[in-house]
Amino acid sequence: MRDDRSGFEPFDCAPALRLEAHERVSKLHVDGFNRRIERLEAEIERLERRLWLTVYGVVGVILAQGLQSLMQVQ
Repeated sequence: MRDDRSGFEPFDCAPALRLEAHERVSKLHVDGFNRRIERLEAEIERLERRLWLTVYGVVGVILAQGLQSLMQVQ
C-alpha cells in the first residue's frame, strides 16, 4: 500500500508507537480511576442511607420518650 503523495509506503515510526502506547496506558489509568470513583460513589450512597436511618432512629426515640412523658403527666 503506497502513499500517493510521497510515493513511499507508510510506516510506523518509533515516536508514533511510543505515543500510541502512552495513550493506551493513559486510557487504562483513566478507566481504572473511573471504576474507583464509581465504587466510592456507591459506598458514599450506602453510608448516606445508613446515616439517615440513624438520624430517623434517634429522632424516633426522642419523640417516643417525649410522648411517653406526656402520657405519664396526664
